[in-house]
Amino acid sequence: MDFRVTEDQEALRDGLRAFCDGRVPVETLRELERKPEIDRTLWRELAEMGVFSLRVPESDGGVGLGMADAVIAFAELGRRLVPGPLVWSQLAAGLVGGAASGEAIVGGLDLVGHPDAPHLVEHLESLDALLLLRPDGVHRVDPAQLSAKPVGTPLDPLTPVHHVTSLPEGEHIAGPDDAARLHLEGAALAAALMLGIAETTQEMATEYAKSREQFGRPIAAFQSIKHMLADMFVRQEVARAAVWAAGATLDDPEVGDVRRAVSAAKATAGEGAMRNARDCIQIHGGMGYTWEVPAHYYLKRTWVLENVFGTVADHEERVAALMAGD
Repeated sequence: MDFRVTEDQEALRDGLRAFCDGRVPVETLRELERKPEIDRTLWRELAEMGVFSLRVPESDGGVGLGMADAVIAFAELGRRLVPGPLVWSQLAAGLVGGAASGEAIVGGLDLVGHPDAPHLVEHLESLDALLLLRPDGVHRVDPAQLSAKPVGTPLDPLTPVHHVTSLPEGEHIAGPDDAARLHLEGAALAAALMLGIAETTQEMATEYAKSREQFGRPIAAFQSIKHMLADMFVRQEVARAAVWAAGATLDDPEVGDVRRAVSAAKATAGEGAMRNARDCIQIHGGMGYTWEVPAHYYLKRTWVLENVFGTVADHEERVAALMAGD
């Protein structure tokens, strides 16, 4: 298997990076925090870039690419903390009308591994459809039918959350095999978003360390800071290898164990994003803990992502069990 990025994948990555840098730069994060509703114009622009139709066959009007391409794309979305249920809307393409084109915003709950309450739905007030992954299959629910209360202070200020007191059965639209597949694909895409966070926080910390001076020289010259930055870079690269391997294995399951590859990616990217975000804040010193420095947004988004489609601990246990032959 060739893990090198192709010219087409480089073009996909560069195009999405340029779009996200121009449309959702870091400077707009505080503004987005004050607007919890999803910008539907931005959502349609993402759809025009092919984000949601990326894996839909060309015969059905999609881009016709695979998971190896999708994880590269989603890493770019993670780099700029693009808000909204990005993963669920891509998973819904082909299941929910309008999801691929950006006309419908689709959220979801993964109940395959954690069926019990409490149930927290992200971006509920902006959703046109809600998918429920259950062991018996995929169910579609009308968000307007839900009885829910908003969480006053969500963990991630860019991800508004509602506590749903009870879930209806919903319309059964796909079987258990589809639910299991979407669970794995969702975990891989969430891992890709965290890869983007690991990359950006490493870059933010490096640039700050080069410009911040103490005792007449940049703090990047101090050995302790060098060690932290080197560790951040290693975590980023290990996470990239694991995420790319998960995407390639999902495209071609014959090359390895799909569950092991996806779980390894979720666990590795989760650790890389969390530790890099924390180190980024620490390298910024006292300023790193203030609202003005955007590092805290990356830490908070990581807290959200590491708990979707199975927690990091769940995936670590799955890898351990698979390696033990259980």
